[in-house]
Amino acid sequence: MKYGNLALRWSFVLMLSLVSIIKLSAQSAEKPKKTGSIYFSWGYNTEWYTRSTVSVKQASLGNDFKLNDVRAHDNRGWDYKLLHQDFTIPQYNYRLGYYFNEKQDLAFEINFDHTKYIITQGQTVNLTGKLNNTSVNTNIVFSKQNGFFYYLNNGANFLLFNLVKRVGLYTTPDRKFYVDLTGKAGIGPVIPHVENSFFGLLNNKGFQIGGWNTGLETALRVTVMRYAYLEFAQKVDYARYSNLKVYEGRAKQSFGTYELILSAGAIIPTSKNNPLFQPKAKEESLKPE
Repeated sequence: MKYGNLALRWSFVLMLSLVSIIKLSAQSAEKPKKTGSIYFSWGYNTEWYTRSTVSVKQASLGNDFKLNDVRAHDNRGWDYKLLHQDFTIPQYNYRLGYYFNEKQDLAFEINFDHTKYIITQGQTVNLTGKLNNTSVNTNIVFSKQNGFFYYLNNGANFLLFNLVKRVGLYTTPDRKFYVDLTGKAGIGPVIPHVENSFFGLLNNKGFQIGGWNTGLETALRVTVMRYAYLEFAQKVDYARYSNLKVYEGRAKQSFGTYELILSAGAIIPTSKNNPLFQPKAKEESLKPE
């Protein structure tokens, strides 16, 4: 009987403890407030490219050659007649992201850069490999007059899926003006528009999935009236292109890019509890005790 009473008492204590734990868990589950914000930006960019080797295979022609250490440049388009042409003609970029955590300092972002890559005309290029099944090591002048051009001019087109970290640098008490620094890193496909000619033989130009790229970006963002912002970013990207269409064959290459970007955007909260849109005093009052 003694042991029965003791077991009953312990059972009662355990039951109360279990109820208390469940109650505390429920209260804890209620405390976190749903927060989130969506942002979108549009801007223009300029780039500088590393030298690259273009490898070309045209099996039916007996060609397997390399254009070594070629130079290339971008084609901005936004520094002349910007208001007299479509917004998508110049080199542009957009960002679409979502801040998902309670502090609103982590985001997932879709990051697209419409960049243009053009092998510089008039340069002397070393060509090695096989032409018509014959070994060659020679220099050529890369020019339209000699039957050579190479454009990713409707876009080298970097698409990245980024993880974003935001660091607040300055904010006014009402949060109507603040300055942030963001860091971004990601990976994704490249979607180039390929147009070229080798020895006067034109390819069937067009868009294609042409490989992959990875990039790192840092940006300084100035937000005004809580919803609108201006962002200046710098970015480094490494892209590997493969199976690019050439006449009766394929080409591949890889290169690095340094990019400067100026964008304007907007950020919109998905919850009234979002700390980015609360005055500092109110934000403090919302914190759990």
